[in-house]
Order: sequence, then structure tokens, then C-alpha cells
Amino acid sequence: MAPKAPKFDIKTPKGTRDWSGPDMVLREKIFKTITDVFKRHGGITIDTPVFELKEILAGKYGEDSKLIYDLADQGGELCSLRYDLTVPFARYLAMNKDVTQIKRYHIAKVYRRDQPAVKKGRMREFYQCDFDIAGLYDPMIPDAEIIRIINEVFEGLGWQGKYTIKLNSRKILDGLFQVCGVPDALIRPISSAVDKLDKMPWADVRKEMVDEKGLAPEVADKIGQYVVLKGQRDLLEKLKQDEALAANPSMQQGFSDMDLLFTYLEAFNASHSVSFDLSLARGLDYYTGVIYEVVTEGSAPTVSASEEPKAKTSKKKGGKPGDPDEDRSDDPTLGIGSIAAGGRYDNLVGMFSGKTQVPCVGISFGIDRIFSITQASLKNKERKNEVDVYVMAFGGGKDFTGLLNERSQICARLWDAGIKAEFLYKVKPKLQNQFKAAEAGGVPFALILGEDELAQGKAKLKEMGLPEDHPLKEGELINLDNLVEEVQARLARKQELDAITAQAEGLKVVDGIKGEEVKAGAEAAQAAQAA
Repeated sequence: MAPKAPKFDIKTPKGTRDWSGPDMVLREKIFKTITDVFKRHGGITIDTPVFELKEILAGKYGEDSKLIYDLADQGGELCSLRYDLTVPFARYLAMNKDVTQIKRYHIAKVYRRDQPAVKKGRMREFYQCDFDIAGLYDPMIPDAEIIRIINEVFEGLGWQGKYTIKLNSRKILDGLFQVCGVPDALIRPISSAVDKLDKMPWADVRKEMVDEKGLAPEVADKIGQYVVLKGQRDLLEKLKQDEALAANPSMQQGFSDMDLLFTYLEAFNASHSVSFDLSLARGLDYYTGVIYEVVTEGSAPTVSASEEPKAKTSKKKGGKPGDPDEDRSDDPTLGIGSIAAGGRYDNLVGMFSGKTQVPCVGISFGIDRIFSITQASLKNKERKNEVDVYVMAFGGGKDFTGLLNERSQICARLWDAGIKAEFLYKVKPKLQNQFKAAEAGGVPFALILGEDELAQGKAKLKEMGLPEDHPLKEGELINLDNLVEEVQARLARKQELDAITAQAEGLKVVDGIKGEEVKAGAEAAQAAQAA
């Protein structure tokens, strides 16, 4: 007898999902793009346990500490799932005192009991890709290289002109709060409130400061005059002219750091995407200097919470208003949020090691949010695998052998050369079925073997998806003695063409770029294709 079906719903836990097919292909490409940048900058990888001692994570995340997953007490050590990769890295440095300088990267899953919005990449289990520079160096040089790394990652992903690196300094923010009259005990709570300005209008943030945090209304109003300001070096110069700010010691340190940072960013050719934004606060307690956050279209909600009519009560399986487990993918008051964030944390290692301090600065990329945006931009261009060539047999009738041996041998040659290839597991496959399989996988090239062509030592190499009037729509004969070289050349040419096409498409959405520039990009793509 067959086993009885379970009496519970078979599903993944809320805020998690399975990954397969084209989603895995896209995610692996994102991983590779990011990893290549990390290695280019001298990064070496480490790995740490997925859970830490509870006391290691305690007191490091401010108001977000409530989102930590604590593991059940089973009579041993009290542990929690890691909330991020930064605190485990600081613990690693504290334990390995011989490691005083390191460029480390770490790609792994982290866990947060946040309200999920899976379609927007807001998960409870998600990947972070971290790059951190640890060690005592001259001021702001590592900080500037981190911003250069951010630029390289997003431009490598094809996001030119579509992202902004918001930049601020905890020293400037703390000095600003002191000048405005915020009591020392309220600086961190008020900082957490300001950090919500990317999700809430100023009126709501001010209300939280005054009604929930207990800040004097006139102090909140002073803060409100500053947190709307943004710019680059021009804003820095403007703030320096404010006598009250310029007299504050924390502000003076922040001004000096930011001045150096902009100088180094210009040398790195990395300032074009930066916005010095006084509304950026970063709610985590361990930041001590420069902080940054990367946003893009879709990061902010389409509707503010104060503008949205009363939330509709979910009718699904007992959903309750404000249910923290209910998925908010379709909630217009919730945006994707930041897609990367980080900053300088000079004292975190010392929290574990006592006297030994290892200054650090780093960035964390949110893979699931990057994936959600990238997937939406691809529309119907996703591939189910990374196969480059589908090897096919052409023929029919009773004398058709199916060329299974020949297809197998050709695939073996391509595999030996590192070229991704596949063929249909049929002795005598129909050509139509072979094309269907290639199209289903999004394979860019078909290598078609025919008995007459094989007798001449040739085969037909066809690029999939070309328009009907394209001169190479039916493919072209290649010499099998040069099979690997011919395939590699066409793959390289297609990769170059795709990059030019993506650049031309990107121009269309950047601040009203002139049609002539888009046309020029499209013409360049056509010329490369015809070459």
C-alpha cells in the first residue's frame, strides 16, 4: 500500500524558497560577477559556522536584535543563527590574533526573522556577499577602494547609471545630532529613526522621534533641516561654512575623513555614482565612521505608509492585520530596500578581544534583492542552463542512423575544450524535437550534423533566434578540424555583441539620453553582428 499523504501543507517556511532552473543560472552568474571583482582586488575567502553563540551576536544590532533567530535550548550552549557575516568575521579576527591584515570575502546564507516579501527579495533566509578590508592603514584609502568595488560589481552586472551609492559618516551624523541638541542617550535611537527616511516621509519619522523616542519637538525640527541635504563635495563645503557644525569635534573628524574620501574617489574614478546624503544613518550599532548604502529604482516604496488606505486584512488561513508572518510582496508601501550596504567598524573586534583592535571597513551585497531586480529587467530572456552548443543530427527515413556516435564524439571534443554542450538522449531524434530542447534551454548555438556534411569533414553551426531576414539565419558550414576554434570565436563574438546591446538598452533609461546615442549604440551592435 502507498503511504498516507501527510496531514500538513507541503511547503517551504515563510520567507524562504526553493531555487532551480533559470533562477539558479542567473544567481550563479551574479555570484561569479561579484566573486571575480573580489578576487581582482586581492580578496581571499573564509567560511564560518551558520550559527554562533548567542552572546556573540547579542548587543550588536540595535533595534534589529529582535530579528535574530535563537535556537532552542537543548541543554548545551545557547546559540543563534547568524544575522549577518560581519559579526562572525569580527569574532574570527578576535580568535585569530595573528591575522592583523586581511582582504576577506565571504558568500553565505544569513537569517533574519523579518516580515517577508519574497518577490521583492526580502527573505528570512538569504545570501550575502561580503568584502571587508581589516587592518591598520592610512585613513580612507580602504574606504575608497570599497566604493570602487561597489562600482565594479554593479557595472559588471550591467547596471550603469541605474544605481546610487548613498554616503555619510557616523562622525558627521553624531556631530549633527549633538549640535541640534540630541541627548547622548538618544543618539543611537534617533539615528535608527532617521535610518527609516528611505521608507517613510519626514513627518512620520519626526512623529517617531518625538512621540516614541521622547525627543523635544524643536530638536527634531532642527534635524529635519539637515537630513534633506544631499550632494557631493559641494555639500561638504556647504556644511563646513556652518559655524556651529564646524566647531563640533566629531564633525571636524567627519569633515576631514570625507574630504580625503572624495579625493581618493576621484583618483579611483569612482565618484560618479556617489551621493553624500545626510539622511543615511544605518541602524546597526557597530559602525564608527563612513557608512554607505546602494539604492536603485524600486528600492523605495511606491506609496508611503501614511498615504496608503487602511491595510486590507488577509483572508488566507487566519491572516491577521499586522501579521509579521504574512508575505508583503504585493504591498506598495514596501520597496525592495537597499541592495548593498556597509561601512567602517573600528571597534567591533575589540568587543570580543578586549584591548586588541583591528579596524575594518566593508560592504555587503544582498544577492536576493539584486536577483529580483535583475530578473525583472530580463523579462523573457532567462536561460534554464548555461549550455552554449546543442549538438543535433539531421536526417530521416529508414536509413537514418541518428548519428549518435558522432554526436557523442563531438560533445566529448567540446567538453574537453571547456565548452558547455549537450545533445538529445535519443538514438534517432527528430530535428524538430532537438530544436525544441535547445530553445527550451535558451541555448545560443546549434551544431547540426548531417551525413553528407560529415563525409566532407564539415557541420553547420547555427546561431539560435536570429531574425528571418538575417543572412546567417540558416547557419554556416564550418570545418570540423577547427571545431573548437570556430565555436570559441562565435561565442566570443556573441558575448561582445550582447554587451554592446545591453549598453545601448541601458542608455534608453538614463536621464533622458538623446535618441542619437541610443541609435549609435544599436548601430554598433548591428555592425558587430555583421562582422
